[in-house]
Formats: sequence, C-alpha cells, structure tokens
Amino acid sequence: MVNIMTVLWSLASWAVKMAGLKLYTVEIEPGTLMRFWVPSETISKPKPKPISKPTKRVVVLIHGFCGDGLFTWQFQISALVKNYSVYVPDLIFFGGSTTDKPDRSPAFQAECLAAGLRKLGVEKCVLVGFSYGGMVAFKMAELYSELVEAVVVSGSILAIKESMINTAVEEAGFCSCKEMLMPYTVEGVRTLLSVGMHNKFWLPNFALNDFLKVMFFNRKERGELLEALVISYKDINIPKFPQDTGK
Repeated sequence: MVNIMTVLWSLASWAVKMAGLKLYTVEIEPGTLMRFWVPSETISKPKPKPISKPTKRVVVLIHGFCGDGLFTWQFQISALVKNYSVYVPDLIFFGGSTTDKPDRSPAFQAECLAAGLRKLGVEKCVLVGFSYGGMVAFKMAELYSELVEAVVVSGSILAIKESMINTAVEEAGFCSCKEMLMPYTVEGVRTLLSVGMHNKFWLPNFALNDFLKVMFFNRKERGELLEALVISYKDINIPKFPQDTGK
C-alpha cells in the first residue's frame, strides 16, 4: 500500500527542484553526513560538488523536531528563491543526515551546519529557525558570528529548563517529552500536530499513520538529542549577539 506521506514528499521534492534547488549530501567529516537542498547552479552536473558561490544573499531554513527540512519549509522555499539563495539542511538524525559521533548537543548541530555551509561555498548567511531549529540557529550565531549576519526564529527559546518541559508536557496531556515529540500512536500524532499548528485542520487516521511511519525514525538518537537540550538553571548563559535577531 502506498504511503501518502512518501507521495507528498515526492511531490514537494519535485516542486522544490522546479524552484531551482537540488538535493546534495555533504561529508562534514568521516562518519558525519549532512543533507542539504541547495541552489542548483552551485552544483556541477557531471560530478556533483560545489563549483561556485551563491549569487544572492543566503537564507538558511532550519527545521524543527518533528519534520525534516523539506516538510517544514516546502511552502516558503518557492517564495524566497526569487530574491535569495536558499539552503535547507536536514539536521543530524533527521532526513538523510547522520553521524557516528556521540555528541547530541545543539552546539554539535551548529558545528555541523556551519561546516556544511562553508563546504558549499557560503560565506555569510541569514538563519531562519523554527522550534528546535531556532535553538540551533541561536547556538550557531553565538559560535560563528563571522558566518551568521542575522537570525530569525519562531516558536523557540535560547535554552530549556526541566521545569519548562514538564509544564509543557503536562498541559499537552503527555507523560514525557519523548512521548510528546516522538509519538507511537495515531492519536499521539494528532495531539502533537494540534499543539504545534496555529491553523488547525483535520486529517484522517490513515494519513496520520503514514506520517508516523515516515517521520519518526532514529528514535534512540533523537531521544538523546532531547536529553541534551535540558540544562540546569545555573548553566543557562544568555550571550550578547552581535547579529540582528528577530522573533
């Protein structure tokens, strides 16, 4: 039986390709791969590798915890490519990105993303991050001020305390953060989407089940990513960003 989400991903992939982006995987270092949607003109045809720098101001769209880059940003890409060189990464353990390194921190995600962008010829960029992607964007702006010229985030904060997670989980009716963000049931997916979406719309159970099968893999590693987000109050450090920031 055809998975409807796989079909939708294929359609979205086709639309993004028509908009001028191409799927490309960067080896950050041995054992670590990060997948990007990149401007097609920056990649050579006979032997895929970066051959030129982006021709317009660069915007990097960083996805949240419950989807990959394409599912999160498919509707924004076509509008932005008219005026910007758009790059859409899959963070480590999402989409086609993976690592054999043990680090699960947002700083490691930021390190991999910065290294990947540089290998793709990006020298300056504006980061747009949603939810978990916003936390990675903040960390990247803190660590790589010479690369990041501005940051825009939505539905995100600089750091998470355990009490904040417990409150959000209880209000959503879940027992744990892992259960909320990586559900095992159709009803869990429905509740998660209702919490995460401003405009509510109904989806049939079969579509939610297909979404569950396609999007929630690497559960062990993603659970470790969640654990790495939680820090104690005394460890919270709010950096002074030299870049323009917007929320």
